[in-house]
Amino acid sequence: MSYLLNALGLLIELAFNAAVTLLLLRVLAEACRADFHNPLSQFVYRYTNPVLAPVRRVIPNWRRINLAGLLLAWLAMALKRWVLFAVMGVMPGLVGLLVLSLAELLDFALMFYLILVFAWSLLSMFAVDQRHPVLRLLDAIVAPLMRPLRGRMVVGMIDFSPMAVMIALLLARMLIAAPLMDLGTRLALAG
Repeated sequence: MSYLLNALGLLIELAFNAAVTLLLLRVLAEACRADFHNPLSQFVYRYTNPVLAPVRRVIPNWRRINLAGLLLAWLAMALKRWVLFAVMGVMPGLVGLLVLSLAELLDFALMFYLILVFAWSLLSMFAVDQRHPVLRLLDAIVAPLMRPLRGRMVVGMIDFSPMAVMIALLLARMLIAAPLMDLGTRLALAG
């Protein structure tokens, strides 16, 4: 692949991943009941609502899970992968493209959570204002994942539960998302 195609691929990845990040933040904030009045939550709501509102009329939430947001994130990943295949001059199979985009969304969500847990644990070591909008949203999203292990893995004054959660997320990426991605790639290139 030429240098120009590599640069174009990077720009395509960045644009689509930014959109998926916003949609994923919206889904997670709703699922975790993050404070709606948080300025960061307002930002995410403002920029995702024009796209989500029409889809939510057709696809309602299931419990607290925003299915419309998940569907749009999956379709964004599928469109990203299709554009990247088109840039390389390859026409992927539809089933493979859908499986690959689902695997990429799963991998993206796991990596997103891994980064959030790392940032949350890093910020917990410093004296930061607990009322800061970023910290409040981060705490709301990470807390449900940390709750089962919270306080159970304390040695001295150090809580190792964030490390255990990060290891579990890494294992999920290796054992679930990676094989699914390989299957999707094989199906996409075979079709």
